[in-house]
Amino acid sequence: MSAAGPPTRVLFVCLGNICRSPTAHGVFAALVERDGLAGSIEVDSCGTGGWHVGEPPDRRATLEAGARGYDLRSLRARQLRADDFRRFDYMLAMDENNLADMRTLCPGDFSGHLGLFLDFAPQRGEREVPDPYYGGDEGFAHVLDLVEAASEGLLREIRRARAD
Repeated sequence: MSAAGPPTRVLFVCLGNICRSPTAHGVFAALVERDGLAGSIEVDSCGTGGWHVGEPPDRRATLEAGARGYDLRSLRARQLRADDFRRFDYMLAMDENNLADMRTLCPGDFSGHLGLFLDFAPQRGEREVPDPYYGGDEGFAHVLDLVEAASEGLLREIRRARAD
């Protein structure tokens, strides 16, 4: 993959930006770093709601991610902004509700990819990353399983697109 040209920018979006999207942010950023692509791919996350702006990821998400070698501790929640549609090439929602909210804000001239994150992991047989916030710890492990699979698929897609 060539580092020539501007970086590909990826934004992960969930409801509050404290569970699913920061998990995706941390996992995908680690894969980008692992493959030496930090200069070619930029990663961020946000929520459609503003309840948790400035807060770190949920403790359970941080612990589960840490157990698999991902560090979410530096991340802070922020809310989706209109200018995100000018900044990002891939805007990936964790579920259909967040995707609908994103489509409402999306300007007509957006030329990037707006869709569900799990579209990059069709082998998983799930379309949405479930919100683990009100469940037990096992929900956070399941989210990580889904995010790891979709992150590998997304990285393959970006490599392909940048090679074209």
